[in-house]
Amino acid sequence: MPAELSRKPPLSASGSPVPGQRADARHNRARLLQAAREAYALNGTDVSSSAIARRAGVGAATLYRHFPTRGSLIAAAFSEQLGQCVAALDEALQDDDPWRGLRNVLTKVCMMQAQDRGFSAAFLSQFPDAPDVHRERARAEACLAQLVQRAKDTGQLREDFDPSDVTLLLLANNGVVRESPAASMTASRRLLAYFLQSCLPTAGPPLPQPAPLRLDDLYKPPHRTG
Repeated sequence: MPAELSRKPPLSASGSPVPGQRADARHNRARLLQAAREAYALNGTDVSSSAIARRAGVGAATLYRHFPTRGSLIAAAFSEQLGQCVAALDEALQDDDPWRGLRNVLTKVCMMQAQDRGFSAAFLSQFPDAPDVHRERARAEACLAQLVQRAKDTGQLREDFDPSDVTLLLLANNGVVRESPAASMTASRRLLAYFLQSCLPTAGPPLPQPAPLRLDDLYKPPHRTG
């Protein structure tokens, strides 16, 4: 059985302020995180650190004192959302109805994707200096696999469903995110409804073989030949 999800928020090492920080340092850190969240939500995580420092009204040196790397800033900015994903999976595993638990998790994560353009990259990208992200993501994959198997065992999910299909959903859902939040949410809800209907045991003929996808594959650069 997979390890139980931790109930503590992830990213404590990279996301927590240093104990004993002065009030002005704490204030600058909070401004940087708020500026990062706003910029990432609008434009994704490709926003430069210097642009975030300007948005926060501080110098680049101040930013790097708090967040020495781009990955540490992104991880800290999205620690709350990642904690919500962990909590949603934990709650789903406690649900007596595995299909309802799985459906609720997918609904929550797709909604977070549609609301925030930076969330997908924060959740799925590789951050070498944020080991807590990798641990929580590995636990997420293990628990998703458990939820999928439970739903199959109760006859609520088609037998040829594969956990990698969740990654496929997140890829597609990320593709429908648009500049307009209302349009993003509408498109995301419709896509998820199609996906959930196709997951039912009576949804149709067997599916093609699943793609070898993992959560951490989604935001790797595409392979180029030649």
